[in-house]
Amino acid sequence: MKKLALLTLVAGTFAASQLHAADAAFPKSKIGLENCLAAALKVRSGEVAKVEYKLENKVPVYEFDIETPDGKAWDVECNGRTGKITEIEEEVANAEDTAFLARRYVSEEDAKATALAAFPGEVIETEYEIEPDGAASYEFDIQTLTGEMKVEVDATTGKIVESSKEIYQIGKE
Repeated sequence: MKKLALLTLVAGTFAASQLHAADAAFPKSKIGLENCLAAALKVRSGEVAKVEYKLENKVPVYEFDIETPDGKAWDVECNGRTGKITEIEEEVANAEDTAFLARRYVSEEDAKATALAAFPGEVIETEYEIEPDGAASYEFDIQTLTGEMKVEVDATTGKIVESSKEIYQIGKE
């Protein structure tokens, strides 16, 4: 038991030091990672599996992937200028999830083609999300010649609803 607690402490310390190092190595937000993390955990408490720092319309945004005790996965976004939570999306396992399927009229392949037409490159990850209003969307991480882009395509309309440039990511994919 002590060994497990020590491993958890070491892993947590290592992860925290990685977060501080990454935050120091890239453009600063006014609010900072720690304040946004605290705000995110207030709205969805659980284990932070990943943090991404990205620019949405030149606004710095921290996105936290939080796994809650009930087994759900959430993306919680925090504005790096204000510290306010700007979006909470539920991640689902795949496009066949009941809530996703109810709103899906555009195939994953068609959505991917739309994203790649706007941001040519290679799709390195796909997520399936339920938006706060219940809409379903595909989120593609695309490795382009100039870096990684996150592109969200509405699963009902097939239109790009959001795109951002990822600055860094820490944690599991």
